[in-house]
Amino acid sequence: MTLEPVRFAVLGPVRAWRAGTELDLGRPKERALLALLLVRADAPVGMSEIVDTLWGHRPPPTAVNVVRRLVGSLRRLLEPGLPARATGHWLVRDAGGYRLLTDSGSLDLLRFRELRDEARRTAAEGASARSAELFTEALSLWQGPVAAGIPQEVRAHAVFGLPSREYVAAVREAADAALLAVGLAGTVLPELQKAAADHPLDEPLLARLILALAADGRRSEALRTYQEACARLDDELGIDAGPELHDAHRTALLYTPAPLTSPGSGPPHREPDEPASGLPEPQTPPAPAPAQLPHDLATFTGRQTELDDALGPLTSEASPTATVVISAIGGMAGIGKTTLAVHWAHQVADRFPDGQLYVNLRGFDPSGEAMNPGEAVRGFLDALGVPPERIPHGVDAQAALYRSVLAGRRFLVLLDNARDTDHVRPLLPGTPGCLTVVTSRNQLSGLVAAHGAHSLTLRPFDADQARAFLGHRLGAERIAAEPRAAAEIITLCAGLPLALACVAARAATHPHFPLSAVAAELWEAHGSLDAFAHPDTSADVSAVFSWSLGAVSAEASQLFRLLALHPGPDCSVPAAAALAGVPVREARRLLAELSGIHLINEHAPGRYAFHDLLHAHATQLVHTHHPEAARRAAARRLFEHCLHTAHAAALLLAPHGDPMPLEPSAPGVAPEPLADDSQALAWLSAEYRMLLAVVDAAASSGHERLACLLAWALEPFFDRRGDWHGWAATQRTALAAAQRLADPAMEARGLRALARAEGRLGLHDRSRPRLDRALELFAASGDDIGRANTHRSLGWECEQRGDLPGALRHNQLALGLFRTAGLRAAQASVLNSVGWYHAQLGDYRKALSHCFEALSMLQDLGDRYGQAATWDSIAYAYHHLHRHPHALLGYRNAIALYQELGVPYPEAETLTRLGETQLATGNDAGARASWREALVILTELGHPDADRVRARLHGRDKRLDLT
Repeated sequence: MTLEPVRFAVLGPVRAWRAGTELDLGRPKERALLALLLVRADAPVGMSEIVDTLWGHRPPPTAVNVVRRLVGSLRRLLEPGLPARATGHWLVRDAGGYRLLTDSGSLDLLRFRELRDEARRTAAEGASARSAELFTEALSLWQGPVAAGIPQEVRAHAVFGLPSREYVAAVREAADAALLAVGLAGTVLPELQKAAADHPLDEPLLARLILALAADGRRSEALRTYQEACARLDDELGIDAGPELHDAHRTALLYTPAPLTSPGSGPPHREPDEPASGLPEPQTPPAPAPAQLPHDLATFTGRQTELDDALGPLTSEASPTATVVISAIGGMAGIGKTTLAVHWAHQVADRFPDGQLYVNLRGFDPSGEAMNPGEAVRGFLDALGVPPERIPHGVDAQAALYRSVLAGRRFLVLLDNARDTDHVRPLLPGTPGCLTVVTSRNQLSGLVAAHGAHSLTLRPFDADQARAFLGHRLGAERIAAEPRAAAEIITLCAGLPLALACVAARAATHPHFPLSAVAAELWEAHGSLDAFAHPDTSADVSAVFSWSLGAVSAEASQLFRLLALHPGPDCSVPAAAALAGVPVREARRLLAELSGIHLINEHAPGRYAFHDLLHAHATQLVHTHHPEAARRAAARRLFEHCLHTAHAAALLLAPHGDPMPLEPSAPGVAPEPLADDSQALAWLSAEYRMLLAVVDAAASSGHERLACLLAWALEPFFDRRGDWHGWAATQRTALAAAQRLADPAMEARGLRALARAEGRLGLHDRSRPRLDRALELFAASGDDIGRANTHRSLGWECEQRGDLPGALRHNQLALGLFRTAGLRAAQASVLNSVGWYHAQLGDYRKALSHCFEALSMLQDLGDRYGQAATWDSIAYAYHHLHRHPHALLGYRNAIALYQELGVPYPEAETLTRLGETQLATGNDAGARASWREALVILTELGHPDADRVRARLHGRDKRLDLT
């Protein structure tokens, strides 16, 4: 007779049923073993881990035999009538231990993870309401603490803590989804309140509870929750509320909309609002407010009527505190929209104390590549301090998060060079208190109709305004001395501020030239810029630019043209040198020559950008004066400059990496000199957007191999920066390019690179198959180093799923391949990983053997980062062997190296473990100090591990109170 499978529960009391009848799970040790097998959820559990979990550091001599007897009892429970020594079908031997075969239909923990992952995918698609519903269903499976009912000393083992952390993370994500969907905040409140009661010092959780209460119309309760949280943090941790709690409090104070009720839910719970004045403000200073406005133009003149018109909405009865104010400034190219918007923004910036956000959307870039709204939203979220790992997938979800961050705050948002209304819609704040200024060549009538924007259209200067403009820059006396010549210049420029600025710049550099000579040269100039023809003016703008170019050297004029080939938003001096094929010193001189007459703008020291009208002119000229072969050669020089510098930076950031060899660069190309990893990080940070643009430009212009090599060289920087979204997008481009090359080795690297990025995003259903395919391709091509590095990535994937034996196995395979290849640096790094996984699995002596071997090699190699990580692993093993003085020494060695290197996150991890060892030695004050130091670092980083450290502090404080 076939037995019906057993159904298990571990999210609460450990229970089991067959055919609707609950089973007696036997003695405490049997229940504890079953709980361990269940929380490891279909993964093998080694014998050493079982013994360590059931008995801790003092197992009886007969522990292994006892485990075998317990396994036999569980097998007979699951399959009654099973012969005494039979293995059965569900509890099987695997990898030196045991595995309980389960699935999401038979175990609540796996069902919870299945629903949670589906909720995350739905949230990434922007379906917040459906995502909240799925999260709620997943959380409803929790019936209490994990494995309740088994002995407390067993439940204290770390393996039972992982599901609890997953629960808290899911509650936070459920709250985020519910807050993004209108009227659903109340649905997640019960779980939020329950989780907050269990984790009363978890500030991100408390912040979401406050926001959900406010959104559900329970503002008084939200403000009380904030007040109680501040008092608890002060009493139990001795710290003030952090920025996240502070922002939630401020939002609750300003939240006024009545919540929508879901069908059948009845009226929302409400209380009379309490005055906010009695609430204590937290003492933590706010994070620096973003101040992204470009510099105001010192020579700004005119436009007083337009300024008065723009200021109107801010002085009307409907002030920004009562409504959303949007102003749309339109007009032809070169009319001065950005100049006016920036000047106006500086005049009113003090009215928006939370900060100013600015982005150039490049809606009319001559390349046709306008900035994607998603890129702009992510840039704003970064400026607002949202950690990259908390940014959701999809523009809609990102825009919703952006609006949530701005809710209840007063920001000035300047959206420059928008293409149309759809281009800016995701970037519009959604609540009162903010001013949004949009500039565009188009009318943006949709913005006016749908969002009530105040429209302002700029016209060319009239004669009086243009004369004042020239007088301000050249001196009123000079204009008055030659009124006819000044009038001719104004006529030829047709009142266009950009054209007038170019003429004034040249005239100012030659103060002894009569204006009549300048006017005569303008008459002789000729050109065409048909793309910018406009019925409001007869000016041949190209004539003004061509005339200005006539005043610079031939070399500067050529550089002006070649700069149009640069794909990024701005250009550094070395990049310009690569385009022109000249030394950096020469490029600096030529750029100064061009910026001196306003043909290019040095908007930051050593960084130059075109006005898009001048960019269009340069683009037209480069196609007229340079044949395709010359244009391709110039672009290739720039691409190679980026690749060789990024390659050098990658070697500094990741000396154990596996970069592909580069071909020699073309004549005239030199990478920027980078002395150390600090300079590498600085260069990559400064050129980040340009490098992403170069990957796209190279891939789309027939330089597929170069695009792949550059994308892969950026991997260490992506990892340190934490920009998982940018990493994944760039690697998708690289993988597509590699597949076009039909080169299996290139495709394997592309698969592995994209899998690494997707793994960081939690997309393990995509990343694992890519790694498996990459491993096949590396094996087929005989690339053992590629196989080794892929095994390391597979090991990381196993660790994320809780499969520590699998993580160890993959790293051991990598170690064997590195040893065969004789790569000492890679061997040393993976030796530490093998030691770490041995320690995680409870084999501490074997861990020490591997880690000390790694340490010796790393010291010979001078790899301080690797030494720090290895000292941490050694200390962890010593701690679990109860050799606490050795552990303290190892942790302090690691911390000293991390501090020298300036890498805060691993320093915080080591501080946390140091506190555990100090606690074990009875040094309560030392443990508390180490955890507080770790908490400060993690809070500043916005890292979710801060929750874990807060929990340690909270638990330790309770113990101190009891003693």
